[in-house]
Amino acid sequence: MRILIWHVHGSWTTAFVQGPHTYLLPVTPDRGPDGLGRARTWDWPASVVEVPPERLRDEDVDLVILQRPHELALVDQWLGRRPPLVYLEHNAPDGRAPGVPDTRHPAADIPGVTLVHVTHFNRLMWDSGTTPATVVEHGIVDPGHRWTGELERAAVVVNEPIRRGRTTGTDLLPEFARAAPLDVFGMRTEGLAAHIGVDPGRCRTRDVAQSDLHTELARRRVYVHPVRWTSLGLSLLEAMHLGMPVVALATTEVTEAVPPGAGVVSNRIDVLTDAVRDFLADPPHARAVGEAARAAALSRYGLSRFLDDWERLLKEVTR
Repeated sequence: MRILIWHVHGSWTTAFVQGPHTYLLPVTPDRGPDGLGRARTWDWPASVVEVPPERLRDEDVDLVILQRPHELALVDQWLGRRPPLVYLEHNAPDGRAPGVPDTRHPAADIPGVTLVHVTHFNRLMWDSGTTPATVVEHGIVDPGHRWTGELERAAVVVNEPIRRGRTTGTDLLPEFARAAPLDVFGMRTEGLAAHIGVDPGRCRTRDVAQSDLHTELARRRVYVHPVRWTSLGLSLLEAMHLGMPVVALATTEVTEAVPPGAGVVSNRIDVLTDAVRDFLADPPHARAVGEAARAAALSRYGLSRFLDDWERLLKEVTR
């Protein structure tokens, strides 16, 4: 198939474009949000093709994957027609009025669209009306078992922790920093230690190239996932693939993703911080739990299962 999809979520798209299709990505001269084109920091295959919007009317497009509400208008404008449509929703509802249980999904009003969620939790929380909704769980390009745990520090991955605040558990970081020195990886993390009132040595921020991120994460003893309310973070699944023991809040889909023995999952901060201390003090235990985390992640979030699920869905939608 020839699939039109915008470059919105680089990590997710990296897994998706490993499939057998041709992936058409809009590209604009400014490489803005609607025309970002190919990723510069991920290794994407040659089947990912950049197409300027003005050329899309002349392209054969078998299916469009929407990820943002305004993209349907771009389809009408740039293609002048509507091929079969899939709306991929990466996120849980954001909790604004009228509140999470009653948040209606933007795709609920689009005729002929199939709504795809990345977690069962998200499907449960969005009101999709009469629009058919299904779930294709995440898949990860396996980075390999890299955990060494040589650094007695905890790793956290979060983008824009100051702006996102309680959503990503930024206010919880001082508690975790008392249990272990933190290395926080992600975009726009500058000034985080001062913002949360923690000594910079206990909360370092690290902005590393995507190609180096997995190796750097795996040098830390434990991965901490303090997120209250986002979708299931791919960084958590990547840490598990790396063989890292994980400590995470029991929110959204985490309790499904991290089975017993693969880490410590709780909504009690004292339980979580005690677990961080235990992993720092006992490297063999950290290694054993990390190996269980990797086995669990490979079983449920492996790339082949992900691509097979998408292949079935794409054939059904275009049939």
